Amino acid sequence: MSLTTGQKQEIIGKFRAREGDTGSPEVQVALLTERIRTLTEHFKTHKMDHHSRRGLLRLVGRRRRLLEYLKNRESARYFRLIGELGIRK
Repeated sequence: MSLTTGQKQEIIGKFRAREGDTGSPEVQVALLTERIRTLTEHFKTHKMDHHSRRGLLRLVGRRRRLLEYLKNRESARYFRLIGELGIRK
């Protein structure tokens, strides 16, 4: 259910702002989004896995808070990020 090192490096490479950037809000949101997508696929086959569902809800809450932070600080970066990730409507 977790991301492999290669997957993480690929996501970080795509969303980083500069060389060595692993903690910017864009990178964090992109990593959380990928974990949320894998867990969502997991629940299609394991409908009764309530313990992992709680973890999913925590990830969604963390991503929501990071997106709010980004939206309040720099809305242009926020809109570009949600467009690239295909989240929000």
